[in-house]
Amino acid sequence: MNFELVEFDKQYAEQIGPLYHQAVHSYVGEFYTTAQLNAWSAAPRSTYHWRKRLSQTRSWLAIVAGRCVGFINMETHFHSRGYIDSLYVLPQYQHQGIATALIVQVQQWAIEQGYRQITVDASAMSKPVFIRQGFQLHHRRYQQKNGEVIAGFALYKNLT
Repeated sequence: MNFELVEFDKQYAEQIGPLYHQAVHSYVGEFYTTAQLNAWSAAPRSTYHWRKRLSQTRSWLAIVAGRCVGFINMETHFHSRGYIDSLYVLPQYQHQGIATALIVQVQQWAIEQGYRQITVDASAMSKPVFIRQGFQLHHRRYQQKNGEVIAGFALYKNLT
């Protein structure tokens, strides 16, 4: 799979909403119920939402033939650590190394910034890729969205 990683560019913002929504809904049955996924993402969010959200964080995109097929973003306002807010890959591009490459990109950037740790609240789907990259389980997490309880995992990786 040939893809390139680029820093977020607002020209791709309109592709992020559908990407996110499709990626979330690819989890049905295996990890989450339809009701949980609808609570997580009932419909694609607006281009404005994603442009603003990804512009306010450190964000990278995976691009294949001019199309955004995955993204990751890290919040950077925490003292000496980064928090990975999102990691999503279109279903047809999953399991091809894109999520791993995005995590490696974020980790390299965080090391260059002198961060001592990276944290993430991972879904059941993304947990294995983070674990393969050396993240460790801190504890299980549960969040309520629109009346549904969605299980996840608080993970961390020390960089020093």
